[in-house]
Amino acid sequence: MRTLQTAALLASALGAALMAGLFCAFAYAVMPGLSRTDDHAFVRSMQHINRAILNGWFLVPFLLPLPLLVLATVLAAMGHSPGALPWIVAALAAYAAAFLVTGTRNVPLNDALDKVPSDAAPDRLREARAAFEDRWAGWNTVRAVLHTASLGALLWALHLHGSA
Repeated sequence: MRTLQTAALLASALGAALMAGLFCAFAYAVMPGLSRTDDHAFVRSMQHINRAILNGWFLVPFLLPLPLLVLATVLAAMGHSPGALPWIVAALAAYAAAFLVTGTRNVPLNDALDKVPSDAAPDRLREARAAFEDRWAGWNTVRAVLHTASLGALLWALHLHGSA
């Protein structure tokens, strides 16, 4: 059981690290870069990014940590590395919160932007961008912080687990 818990914690940490890195990169590079484009380029670029990201390279590290963190929590509660339990629970809470932010904030904004036709009038593109850009970037920063917090908690949980 200890090996299973170790594997679950390591895989969850890897997923959290990948998600933190992705969302941080959007916060400090992608969105600031796109902010310098015109409305048409911004809308089309985000539409292409939001369509392209739905693939296994994103979905596996995004989805897999949740059940693995639940498993690690159960194993810790059963007495395997009980000192790590609060940190595993904290990691699970932060990861789940980031997952909810993505599903309830960023994805609906993506879906709304996706409905804007590529040949929309300049006023429509400006409106779509105004409704999307700042809100999406703000919520992206929230999920970047949450994934980073989850990673930090997981790293400490792994340290405690290894010390037990």
